[in-house]
Amino acid sequence: MIHEANTWFAECLSDHGIFTRYLEDHHPAAMSCLEVRRLDWANVAEEARRKNMRFVSLWAAEAGSHDKKALYAYMAFAHLEHRHVLLRTDLNEKDPSLPDISGHYISSVRMERSLQDMFGIRVEGLPDTRQWLKHEHWPEDVHPMRTTFPVDTRMPPVEDALSAGDLPETGYAFIKAEGDGIYEYPVGPVHAGIIEPGHFRFHAVGEKILNMEERFGYVHKGIEKRFEGLTAVEGARLASRISGDSAVAHAWAFAQTCEYAAYLDVPERAVILRGILCERERIANHIGDIGGVCNDGGFAFMNVQMQRLREEMARMHKDLFGHRLLMDTIIPGGVTCDLNADEQQRLAQQTSAIAREVEELRTIYADHPGIQERVIGSGSVSIEDAISIGLLGYAGRASGVYADERIEEAYPPYDRLDVRAPRGELGDVATRVWVRFEEVAESSRLVLALLKDLPEGSLQTEFIAPEAGTSGFDAIEGWRGEIAAWVRFGENGIIDRYAVRDPSEINWLGLELAVREVPVPDFPLNNKSFNCSYSGNDL
Repeated sequence: MIHEANTWFAECLSDHGIFTRYLEDHHPAAMSCLEVRRLDWANVAEEARRKNMRFVSLWAAEAGSHDKKALYAYMAFAHLEHRHVLLRTDLNEKDPSLPDISGHYISSVRMERSLQDMFGIRVEGLPDTRQWLKHEHWPEDVHPMRTTFPVDTRMPPVEDALSAGDLPETGYAFIKAEGDGIYEYPVGPVHAGIIEPGHFRFHAVGEKILNMEERFGYVHKGIEKRFEGLTAVEGARLASRISGDSAVAHAWAFAQTCEYAAYLDVPERAVILRGILCERERIANHIGDIGGVCNDGGFAFMNVQMQRLREEMARMHKDLFGHRLLMDTIIPGGVTCDLNADEQQRLAQQTSAIAREVEELRTIYADHPGIQERVIGSGSVSIEDAISIGLLGYAGRASGVYADERIEEAYPPYDRLDVRAPRGELGDVATRVWVRFEEVAESSRLVLALLKDLPEGSLQTEFIAPEAGTSGFDAIEGWRGEIAAWVRFGENGIIDRYAVRDPSEINWLGLELAVREVPVPDFPLNNKSFNCSYSGNDL
């Protein structure tokens, strides 16, 4: 069975003289992959844009031990009606190159730069060729995601490499600005708070920001490389640590990707518990971030109350599920935790109580002129820019982009629920906070509905890995937005490639746009209103 989306898009491409063929090693069978010629790569992206398809992700993979030596590039798109489409092209393994698609999808630029860093794939026509994840201490000819780079490789200390003349001594070429009254200043990568490292380079006149450029990669951990050689069960533990505040969503994306590849059905009770866990994770993070925005806007009372509520949730998570951040609760085939009748009641009572108190605090927030003056109209991202970037999650829903995998893909248990995603348009800090309040209320309703509908039954189905060369693709709606994941299994049930795209990889671009024309003191509350993940970006 070939997926309707692939049939539809293959016909669209054929009408423009672009040849495709189906690859049947992608699962589920309804999610086959289209192979296209390398010379048609950019034309495919152009046609996808013409059909109003949303860009999802871009990644590469070398052929595993089961196949001939080869290097492939992949990209994925989503269409509101026809859903996901996957495409692959074969590259010259010795001198790989790929046409740039950023003229059609600007959010692909950093992913293309990562392909150059990690795989040595030359992207022809790329407007920004600076290294992205590889910092200056990495030799230019070293590409960590190639199979010739063992996972246990230890690079020489920077000082030794510099003294040996093996590294360029020039720093990162940040964008320059010149003119009367324009000044430039750096922030980070080490910050005053206990947050992950990221560098922000500002150009400003007086207190008004003209431009802000981001630089990440400071916590690049080699996550995708580390997946190589793991079993699916081992991989689930790693997936939940990709971004600590999205432990459930990333573990679910990984597990479901593996399950699709293996044609594995998950017990109904486990499916319901996954939904409960993910919605609780969504509530906790939105509550914490609403408090953070208020704190950066000088409204400390709101922050104290929100952090108290989040702490109450974390303590119950520890008590009921074994971990404050809900790590290691989802594995391929099911879940590792359960709720008895008393625990279900406790969870329902706390969810209802927190939802009520958040609504009371929302009234106080809305009536506080000091915080409203700071958030209304600050850091706006227009609908046009949000669509161009492909802004995801609550940030997208605040700017007129309403993509939500719980609704569009309707994977279980959301296929039985009426998920109501908030719809904003103004795209400023106030609207992003409004969306978060709305999502707290909606997720609370969903948790209560799922707890009421929790059936009896087993928690796990034994995971049996598929045959070598089998791949699976999946997209999960985490609290920040869509997480897209692709896995391929090698010999003996071992993973030989896992590629994952956290929503922050796209949404960081939205923050850059949002802060233009914003006063410098309002950058922190704008940053918190997006709260993108550094760790989820620096894989």
